[in-house]
Amino acid sequence: MPTLNLPCPDGTLAAYTTGEPRGFAATPTRPFNRVALAAAHVVADPLADADPLLAPAVDWDRTIAFRRHLWRLGLGVAEAMDTAQRGGGLDWPTSLELIRRSVEAARDVPGAVVASGVGTDHLAPGSATTVDHVIAAYEEQCAAVEACGGRIILMASRALAASATTPDDYVRVYDRILGQVAEPVIVHWLGEMFDPLLAGYWGDDDHGRAMDTCLAVLEANAAKIDGIKISLLDKDKEIAMRRRLPDGMRMYTGDDFSFAELIAGDDEGHSDALLGIFDAIAPAASAALAALAGNRPAEFHDILGPTVALSRHIFQAPTRFYKTGIVCMAYLNGHQDHFVMVGGEQSARSIVHLAELFRLADQAGLLSDPYLAAERMARVLAVHGIAA
Repeated sequence: MPTLNLPCPDGTLAAYTTGEPRGFAATPTRPFNRVALAAAHVVADPLADADPLLAPAVDWDRTIAFRRHLWRLGLGVAEAMDTAQRGGGLDWPTSLELIRRSVEAARDVPGAVVASGVGTDHLAPGSATTVDHVIAAYEEQCAAVEACGGRIILMASRALAASATTPDDYVRVYDRILGQVAEPVIVHWLGEMFDPLLAGYWGDDDHGRAMDTCLAVLEANAAKIDGIKISLLDKDKEIAMRRRLPDGMRMYTGDDFSFAELIAGDDEGHSDALLGIFDAIAPAASAALAALAGNRPAEFHDILGPTVALSRHIFQAPTRFYKTGIVCMAYLNGHQDHFVMVGGEQSARSIVHLAELFRLADQAGLLSDPYLAAERMARVLAVHGIAA
């Protein structure tokens, strides 16, 4: 097996020899008993003559090919979300093109699921935005996604967080938008650890009081809501909210720290999944979900357990830089030929961080071809002046 000299936190290099990959099935062995959506990344076009910090350049063929990879594994796609660098390099016009292409591609794949992010990110950052502007922005994006034939994930709004003065402002906005949607949506509460500009969402810095406001909105609009995804990286808060949801409403875990136990659930219920980490661990997630559906919980945890350490590493603070690790995994596993990101975000994590990602991915059996992964990691090391 290949050996690399990988950097360590103390500034030294240490030899690391890869192990054998786990042989995950190429397609699910049985239907899942959990709804599972992977928030998918975009593949940048490295040859585009565009300034990365100013203009997103997407390799559409490779981006859609990756979604086909997720669908083959039985996973749905949560499109144009934070994992796709929405609001962090991917603007609304490019996001809408991404949604349109994904919805079109899904029509050729039996059983393929796409749910697409709707927000207010076309409003100019820092502009004098009112709650009425937020409502109009949500309405514009909802109409655009529905015109594509897409399902809606109602994302949190930076503009709403900036313009709202009371919890009632949130209630007003969500009641208005949910009252108009054609099909039930997934509401997404993205925490400030993912986006500092969303601090105080639902009108309160205290998550408990914010949860009360959110639940009031969910209860008042239950017929228009499929479920809620919360991304607070706190399993106890997710479980507490899950137990208070209206009957039939799903909790989609967004907890990339404790997703395995939340999906497995307890005597009082379980969470479904809408996770960025599923992009990076898709073969393992598919195999684990099939095992869970086959009433093999020990196998489920045996597969997903080692991936949790990798996920916690990828999503460590500052959590908003997790996309770098997601795309690095796609590069190591041959889903794209380069480690270039929209907005140049491949530089957001240190080489020490990426080296540990390599070790943890290998230990979870997630490097599908260790020789290819080692060759590609050596290239990343070389850019940092390290001879592998």
